Amino acid sequence: MTENKTRPSYIVLFFALLNTRERKSFYLMSGINLFFFIVMSFVAGASMLTNTLFFLLIQVSIIGYYVFINLFPRKTKSREWIDAIAFAVVAATLIRTFFIEAYTIPTSSMEKSLLVGDFLFVSKVNYGARAPITPISFPFAHNTLPGVGSKSYVEWPSMPYFRLPGFQKIKNNDVVVFNYPAEDGRPLDKKENYIKRCLGIAGDSLSVVDQQVFVNGLAAENPPKMQFRYYVQTDGTFDNRLIKRHDITEGGPTSPNGDFDLTLTNAAVADLKSQSWVKKIDNTLQAKGAGAHYIFPFRETLGWNVDNFGPIYIPKAGDVITLDTVTYYIYERAIKVYENNPTLVMRNKKVYLNEQEITSYTFKQNYYFMMGDNRHNSADSRFWGFVPEDHIVGKALFTWMSLDPNETNLFKKIRWNRLFRGIK
Repeated sequence: MTENKTRPSYIVLFFALLNTRERKSFYLMSGINLFFFIVMSFVAGASMLTNTLFFLLIQVSIIGYYVFINLFPRKTKSREWIDAIAFAVVAATLIRTFFIEAYTIPTSSMEKSLLVGDFLFVSKVNYGARAPITPISFPFAHNTLPGVGSKSYVEWPSMPYFRLPGFQKIKNNDVVVFNYPAEDGRPLDKKENYIKRCLGIAGDSLSVVDQQVFVNGLAAENPPKMQFRYYVQTDGTFDNRLIKRHDITEGGPTSPNGDFDLTLTNAAVADLKSQSWVKKIDNTLQAKGAGAHYIFPFRETLGWNVDNFGPIYIPKAGDVITLDTVTYYIYERAIKVYENNPTLVMRNKKVYLNEQEITSYTFKQNYYFMMGDNRHNSADSRFWGFVPEDHIVGKALFTWMSLDPNETNLFKKIRWNRLFRGIK
């Protein structure tokens, strides 16, 4: 008589490989994968086919990892290194994506509030963490592979925009990190990261009058270290101690006669005016009505420039905006690109969407107006328009390190007074 033997299933064999700790971590990772499958499918509205394939890809990767590590005997150096590296990558990726991430300041657009060489932490939870839109990418690389220059991500699968609930809404004067909205050719979450101050939130009316920002008709609070460009005329001498005292890093002499073009804070201007060798200081204010073709919305007839801009209304979700020969150009990119209406067009002073004439548009998301504190050296909303809510990355919290790029002495290179300093 032949004995029938039931062969164990692959599932039983798989779990037989795992010890108690590995089973718990497997359940945790699988649970997280299932949670995001449910959220993206039934809350964010992702394509069920794409989301299912992505879920299966992640689950197979999780199973494959545990099969792979069990090819190595436990308590060996190889196994310990694999476990440590895998844990570090997964933990760091989850922290960077959903909680907090480190950034560095590469340009002077926020000086002197933030300096080139500042390293800061940005909170993802304050405004609500944004789920990855391009989920498959090389760990710890934003959009290019270091030293290679090629893309650090693949564009399939692509998930819809979805943001977890946050602790707060964006407020006026918050310092915000966001994806550069005017950049085309990359997925939304792989666009370059910018950092600016939010001067106008959704629903605000904003204008700039002789360099002073007004929000809803009231003068906005000015950052204490806000900067502008000035022409400084001297008697031919210059006390270089002022450069060090006020950390003047932009500009220099414009003639051998003692003329300078300098970017200065209010404190630096007051100090210079008190010097006997300074003959005159002129603000480089651009006059009202002197329209510039490079200023948003790129209509010189509006007469807008960096120092006199607007008024402009910042749309919020649900707003119905009338479209005419002026507002069309203000909101064209927002409607066409950020709200995915590529057929929007104006012909013979009439606006068409999907070949149907429209006279107004209802916005789907909130928008923001961002400006740098270095007002004459900042590429911001005055140059490229609104920042959509889906481009928001997080809130800048504090600088944890600051290195002076112009200093060679290692001890002096560290700006000790900026370590663990809150951002205002």
